Amino acid sequence: MKQFFTKHEQKIRYLIIGGWNTVFGYGAFAALYFWFADSIHYLVILSISYILSITNAYIGYKLFVFRTKGNIFREYLRFYVVYGVSFLFNMAALPLFVEILNLNMYVSQAVVTIITILGSYMLHKNFSFKENQ
Repeated sequence: MKQFFTKHEQKIRYLIIGGWNTVFGYGAFAALYFWFADSIHYLVILSISYILSITNAYIGYKLFVFRTKGNIFREYLRFYVVYGVSFLFNMAALPLFVEILNLNMYVSQAVVTIITILGSYMLHKNFSFKENQ
């Protein structure tokens, strides 16, 4: 068991922090939507929740997953690029699920969140936190 943990330690830490980030990001969106849906368009709410979530995620991945010593500003900008791709996908997919497929807003955002998680590990590992860039 110890050998398994040692071999996959970074991936396990990524799953733990990623789980927290998913709860935080989805919770931020759900809470903001619950409180402001009557006065703010859901895509604006999505944008606000992304800004909050990106910083939370960066801190977790930087300190606990990848543990890099690289330039914080450069890593943070690259991190934003990765989340920018996720954000653009989310901005396109959420209206598709909500307005065309008529799915519930909360369910739609959960589905989009799961989809965006799938590729983020490799992008963060090989781009956001790649050392010597």
